Amino acid sequence: MAYNFDLIIDRKNTNSLKHDITKNIFGTSDLLSMWVADMDVATPPFVIEALKKRLNHEVLGYTLRTDTFDDAIINWMDKRHAWKVEKEWIKYTPGIVPAVNMSVIALSEPGDKILIQPPVYHPFFPAVTDHKRVLLYNELKQNEEGSYEIDFIDLETKLKEAKLFIFCNPHNPVGRVWTMEELQKIGDLCIKHEVIILSDEIHSDLILPGYKHIPMASVSEEIAQQTLTYMAPSKTFNLAGLATSFAISKNEDLINGLQNQINILHLGMGNLFGAIALEAAYNNGEGWIDELNAYIAENAKYIDEFLKENLPQIKLIKPEATYLMWLDFRALGMEEEELKKFMTDKAKLGFNNGSMFGSGGSGFQRMNVGCPKSTVIQAMNQLKEAINNI
Repeated sequence: MAYNFDLIIDRKNTNSLKHDITKNIFGTSDLLSMWVADMDVATPPFVIEALKKRLNHEVLGYTLRTDTFDDAIINWMDKRHAWKVEKEWIKYTPGIVPAVNMSVIALSEPGDKILIQPPVYHPFFPAVTDHKRVLLYNELKQNEEGSYEIDFIDLETKLKEAKLFIFCNPHNPVGRVWTMEELQKIGDLCIKHEVIILSDEIHSDLILPGYKHIPMASVSEEIAQQTLTYMAPSKTFNLAGLATSFAISKNEDLINGLQNQINILHLGMGNLFGAIALEAAYNNGEGWIDELNAYIAENAKYIDEFLKENLPQIKLIKPEATYLMWLDFRALGMEEEELKKFMTDKAKLGFNNGSMFGSGGSGFQRMNVGCPKSTVIQAMNQLKEAINNI
């Protein structure tokens, strides 16, 4: 490998959200912290070098994003996802969660119903309820192999009532990469019932070997007109602290509705370093992300084999995407608070409790393996020791 993902980087006392507020979140700082969805691997060197180069200019004033910003996005979408995107479809956004919230405000009214698919990324819930909209749930179901599937009968029933559908593609936390058949069926149902798709595709580059991400808006012209897509280099290249993302839609009403909210809130200027990092990442990052995805796959393989050999009562839901592993602890027979206390007090592990992702999440834990393999090994050994001492 050209890049060293085994390198241990001490992030404590650097104002790291993941590592420096564990006591506030878990009640103790004596934990192996593997919860927040950023990585404990170095940001790519070509990004760091681009940022250093800009720092040689000693004025950090208001700065424009030029055509090179859009060109980097357009080329990345074409190379990585075979998606032909035009400049007019792209708008800068100051993070995907803010963009989803602003889209909810722009494209719906108080009292409107908005559909999500739990267990799902937890900020989707307040993105609906904070703006006095109403949540609808199309809970994902597990098949006999444990993989998650969409209940399409229930989905259509709920879409008959919905104004918007906040869609997670690939899905966090269950790790699904949705197939062309599934995307086509979802899109067709949304067209039939006139529901706008807000497609969160922030994990679209973190695809494990053997799978391929398909942007929802690339499935058909009709679905493209129904979809507002959100993407960012933040998860892919470990740039979350730079608060730089973008939205794409071929539908002028959708993209301009979002842009209007950005303008109202004066959030369009963006982050000088975020723009530089995005361009450097997308223009130079293909080799890096290919190596990272292979490394994450090895971490996932290690966990799966370790659990089967040492802790068969705990199941890893087979991941297809993301560096977030979805672990099934239900066979331990612990109530949610009991499991939470066990993980922090006995295993000394800071994972995300499954219940925070909504219905279907109870009894699960989400583990971040965007880290050196040695950290994963340590976590598994701590978990084994804790369970053996029950």
